[in-house]
Amino acid sequence: MTNRRDFLKKVSAGAAGVAVGGTAMGMSAKSYSKIIGANDKLNVAIMGLGRRLGAYYEPIAEKESNVELKYLCDVMEHQRNRAAERFAKHIDYKPKLENDFRKILDDKDVDCVINATPDHWHTPGSVMAMQAGKHVYVEKPCSHNMAENEMIVKAAEKYNKVVQMGNQQRSSEHTIEIINEIHNGIIGVPYRAVAFYINNRGEVPVQKKAAVPAGLDWEIWQGPAIHRDYTEETWDYNWHWYGWNYGTGETGNNATHELDVARWALQVGLPNNVHVEAGKRHFFEDGWEMYDTMDATFLFGGDKVIKWDGRSRSGQDTYGLGGRGTIIYGSEGTVFVDRGKYIVYDRNGKVVRDSVTGSQEAGTALGGGGDTSTAHVQNWFSAIRGKGKLNSHIMEGAISQTMVHYSNVAYRIGHGFDICDKTGIMYDRDAMKLWGREYDKNWEPKL
Repeated sequence: MTNRRDFLKKVSAGAAGVAVGGTAMGMSAKSYSKIIGANDKLNVAIMGLGRRLGAYYEPIAEKESNVELKYLCDVMEHQRNRAAERFAKHIDYKPKLENDFRKILDDKDVDCVINATPDHWHTPGSVMAMQAGKHVYVEKPCSHNMAENEMIVKAAEKYNKVVQMGNQQRSSEHTIEIINEIHNGIIGVPYRAVAFYINNRGEVPVQKKAAVPAGLDWEIWQGPAIHRDYTEETWDYNWHWYGWNYGTGETGNNATHELDVARWALQVGLPNNVHVEAGKRHFFEDGWEMYDTMDATFLFGGDKVIKWDGRSRSGQDTYGLGGRGTIIYGSEGTVFVDRGKYIVYDRNGKVVRDSVTGSQEAGTALGGGGDTSTAHVQNWFSAIRGKGKLNSHIMEGAISQTMVHYSNVAYRIGHGFDICDKTGIMYDRDAMKLWGREYDKNWEPKL
């Protein structure tokens, strides 16, 4: 409990004072430069070669990045081979292909690891990488639960590693611009944000026991999660919707991004209350095991509010603004911002400024990548070399991640609860039972 209080006090204290594009940890470029030479080539490995793979072609291939891709690692053989074929279009050398990421961690020539594994591997895999002396770029969500949220931040501090979460809109130039302007009063006093994600995902199969697919290492894929027999359709993507053993629901999958932008705009830390209305509203007989629709409200000090409107399987464009984005309300106007633009409205709803950037960052389609992802990975490379600060230090990512976990916990126990905005403790016994998770005994992460 003492460690938890210390950690969350740092989180709460750091949240309010973080400059746009800065880091809550306050690590200077000078301290980063002690880690690796400013002009040294970085040797990179990628763990997890699924749908996020396209986000890494450009930042790794560009000469200015000065990196070498040493390993492509995945527990599915055909994903390793496919990744090698695709990277061959961008680089003129061949990285090694590996099934077991532990062999990569044993290679002292590897400087840094991109962790793009499923959610249940994000914190455990990242901690193992840091313990092996590697810097880490971990895709969202950075943790599976609140206990892991603490663990990954503590590991970054303990092992003095440069760790960035993949909430790539923190490296979006137009987003940084408009968030700065919000902080400087362009819409007066910001008091409320609505973050939304609207998609039309279809039915998913009901799980049935099946043989492990050819080429899949099911033991390593499950790793720290409780192990069970394989069910068809699980490993590739539907693990997101097959209970809490592997995934974190649509909030972990997508709300992570927009909730982070909302909190950034309002300059708030931890909430003091969460209330959730959520359920499975579509394809009642299919295999989807959790909510596909969620309306969550987070209350903060200073009379500020963040709302999450998540609809995974209902494509109605309620806001007329596309499939995802964040609306920030202020005393003198409103701002809408997404991955490609921002729009500023006055208090009467008249557009007074807009910015269409031409950004190609992926939106609601499966897969990912684009100019913002490229910038975010390159920002991580620069921070490792001491040439700049992280745009989303893991401490900053972990603050936003709390909203993901609080909303999931509220859904699972069936009611909202108050939260201590100084320590992060949930004032509910049933909620606190879900602070952490049970692990497979052979893979439990430890600091």
